[in-house]
Amino acid sequence: MSKIIGYEWRLREQLAAAGMFSTTKLIPLLEERGVHLSPSQVYRLVAERPERLNLHVLMALTDILGCSADDLIVKVDLGRAQKDKASGEAGSSDSASAVIRSRALRPRPARVTE
Repeated sequence: MSKIIGYEWRLREQLAAAGMFSTTKLIPLLEERGVHLSPSQVYRLVAERPERLNLHVLMALTDILGCSADDLIVKVDLGRAQKDKASGEAGSSDSASAVIRSRALRPRPARVTE
């Protein structure tokens, strides 16, 4: 059996704790630290759970908020995947999918912007 892990993105909570309730207030603070993102990119960063995150952005956020990466990203244990005895591979995608669906974890469609 293999362990299935996920994560929670807690940027919105950290911003609220710092008294920032508008994503536009984050833009100049990021730019001061050399991170240049459009308003829509900053909004998505706050409102959605990122699948990939640049480490410069992560470090800028921790500096702005005075927190650690552990405060922004929290590991979530999604359970264990069953091994298929016949093939020796991880269990069917149905068992992993069932865990993901039961916890309402859904992938977000990618959006390409230029």
